[in-house]
Amino acid sequence: MIEFNKMSMRTWSRLGSCGAFGIAAMELPELDEKTVILTADLCFYSGLERYRAKYPDNFYNFGIAEQNMVGAAAGLAKEGYNVFATTYATFASTRASDQVKVNMGYMQLGIKLIGLTAGLSVGILGATHMSLEDVSIMRSIPNIAILSPADCTETVKAVIAASKLSTPVYIRLTGGMNAPMVYSEDYNFDIGKAINLRDGDDISIIATGSMVSSSLKAAEILEEQGISCGVVNMHTIKPLDTEAVNACLKSKLLVTVEEHSTLGGLGSAVAEAIALEGDKPPQLMIGTSDQYMHAANYDYLLEQYGLTAPQIAKKTAKAYSNIMHRNGES
Repeated sequence: MIEFNKMSMRTWSRLGSCGAFGIAAMELPELDEKTVILTADLCFYSGLERYRAKYPDNFYNFGIAEQNMVGAAAGLAKEGYNVFATTYATFASTRASDQVKVNMGYMQLGIKLIGLTAGLSVGILGATHMSLEDVSIMRSIPNIAILSPADCTETVKAVIAASKLSTPVYIRLTGGMNAPMVYSEDYNFDIGKAINLRDGDDISIIATGSMVSSSLKAAEILEEQGISCGVVNMHTIKPLDTEAVNACLKSKLLVTVEEHSTLGGLGSAVAEAIALEGDKPPQLMIGTSDQYMHAANYDYLLEQYGLTAPQIAKKTAKAYSNIMHRNGES
């Protein structure tokens, strides 16, 4: 059984989210002997080498054929198997979108689709591998839950939680190796239930995926400037925890942060959820702009898109200052 302790959590963070998925994968057959894992030529990058060696009869590599993989996953799910399928997030959401729509959305087959290296982490391979629109696409398809773990520990928890569902799930894995740790001890993870990580009176930041860690650091920077900032980990983007969102409406500024386009992602989901609320604060959406950058390493791309902790703090502080000025407050 997987143990959630400081040593294991540090190990998972070094491996990154893909490696953490491989750790969780070893637990899945113990939870359900009918577990099978499919991949589109990404055994190594899915952290599945140990799984393939131990469970060769429960592992299928379809090569670079994502559409075929999702179709086969549907057939296996229809026959009662607990199916996980892995590929790059950009291919899961775009290349196989018709199969995802029909087999996961319409037929509601319990496929757990793992979107590896979502966001910018393999941006060195260029725009074809940057996944900045996957949440938008998946959100628009009915009946699919969307999980976006904050760190590698939460990746393990999300995979295990998803394995217990009989309905379709898309798990979006962000960040690279040596990923920052948000959690250093065990905690309760419930799909659809956001986690409040930090209290604050002035600003509420709702973040997801890799941006949870960056938002916590940004909140510390803002605290040094005398601005009280709360942080919520919205690890489930669909179904959205509207209760947690509504709890943030008492703030003077609501900020959403995501390693994804500001069009159709977490920010849009939050805006839609509070659209009819009468008494609500202004919302600042921080994410990638409506463009593709040239190929570059992960840290450089985060900076170019304005997604580092200091940049998040600067954007938030500016928006907060403008609000205070409009309200005649210092």
